[in-house]
Amino acid sequence: MKRALIICAGGMSSSVIAKKTTEYLQGKGKEIELDATSASQGSTTIAKDEYDLYLVSPQTKMYFANLEKAAIKTNKPIVNIPPQAYVPIPMGIEKMGKLVEENI
Repeated sequence: MKRALIICAGGMSSSVIAKKTTEYLQGKGKEIELDATSASQGSTTIAKDEYDLYLVSPQTKMYFANLEKAAIKTNKPIVNIPPQAYVPIPMGIEKMGKLVEENI
């Protein structure tokens, strides 16, 4: 099972998006699971090296450079989430799923 982590401001909205995207991807037969955490825990969580991909939410993109340094140490990809993929509606979840599939 591949794992991806969404890093956002508080982790609340991302938890909903992570759950819906996991359901979407697994419904397509993909063995991918998404989780979410807050930006304040982002670097610490990345350092644990438990995920295959890190996704930075639009509202926390100002932390991308610091988070990227942590991700480079684990040799794992990290990408910014475009705003249109960060909405918990079917079109947004589909875009998030595609983003994950392209980068994991």
